[in-house]
Amino acid sequence: MEFKKYFQNFDWPLLGAVGVLTIFGLVAIASATHVNLGESATFVVKQGAFFVVGIILMLIAANVDYEYFSQFHIPIYCINLLLLMAVLLIGTGAKGAVRWIAIGPLTIQPSEFAKIMMIFCLAKVITTNHHKINRLPFLAFLCIYVMVPIVLIQKQPALSASLVLIAIFCIQLFVAGLSYTFIRNVLIITVPIIAFILWDVARENPLIMDKIFEPHQFNRILSFVDPKRDASLYYQTEKSISAIGSGQLTGQGLFSGTLNQLSYLPEPHNDFIFSVVGEEFGFIGCIFVLGVLLFIVFRCIVIAISSRNLFSQLVVAGIAGMFAFQTFVNAGVALGILPNTGMSLPFVSYGGSSMWANMVAIGLVLNIRKKETKSLFEGGLL
Repeated sequence: MEFKKYFQNFDWPLLGAVGVLTIFGLVAIASATHVNLGESATFVVKQGAFFVVGIILMLIAANVDYEYFSQFHIPIYCINLLLLMAVLLIGTGAKGAVRWIAIGPLTIQPSEFAKIMMIFCLAKVITTNHHKINRLPFLAFLCIYVMVPIVLIQKQPALSASLVLIAIFCIQLFVAGLSYTFIRNVLIITVPIIAFILWDVARENPLIMDKIFEPHQFNRILSFVDPKRDASLYYQTEKSISAIGSGQLTGQGLFSGTLNQLSYLPEPHNDFIFSVVGEEFGFIGCIFVLGVLLFIVFRCIVIAISSRNLFSQLVVAGIAGMFAFQTFVNAGVALGILPNTGMSLPFVSYGGSSMWANMVAIGLVLNIRKKETKSLFEGGLL
């Protein structure tokens, strides 16, 4: 009876959405890595193994006493920093970036797990000091608290992971009740800074942006604001847009995408997996993927609203924000409406660390849904 009751409390629609999306991702990865052309199915097999391990991690996260572990947020934060520093000291690199740590035959990307650890730690710190949320000294402390791992991540460099941490931080502050006065003041400062960055990058001789950003980061922004300056910088985005456009309504068919199968798409199994979906499954396929991801985010938001305490709300809201932001950026880059930042698409893109971090996040959401949500009679939404 207890066993049956335990599984009745699981959010099966959320679990089903994750499963469907991951299986669809395996099919897209199979096509992106040219399985149909006789090449090795290694990527698909590995991603399937990552998913199986991810299910185990999800079940663990769904059953731990997360409130008990929240009291160890300081050691968790320190472990996060140590892992990020280890990348700089003993990390392995690829394509000009050092983001991975090799453990035998396995490589992990600490910046992916940093997202989950920071969601957890920030939620605890904000909850403990909630009465100070609109006091400048506490907000300054929180900014430093978040900036330390961001600086370490930028040293790798990994701009996409840094942006995700900033998005998580902003969302959790908003949910915690940050005054609109602070939000307004930040926008007043931030919007002109962004405008200046775009203006300076577009200049023939930039004033300072070429000195602040890494060369590859500067070039990615330049390719966005002025694609005609250097056609080679816009190559990835141009091919991605062409692939999505060629798919039209229903797509060219599985394993039939011309640009994908002829290897014109860059990183088709990872950063540009959305382009593969667009070319081979068309507009309908894109809407399906975005719709399932929207449903996952929606379920997280409902669970956050229905949670009994602020800590649970902040954890789930941070996870919802992480999924939403990564989806928006990945699709935006593929469609050419955002600069290329190398963001993975949750549950669809290839990658063990990304899959495991996302599955742990879902496990935490299920845990909170099971333990902390209100019943219908208490005014909850579930």
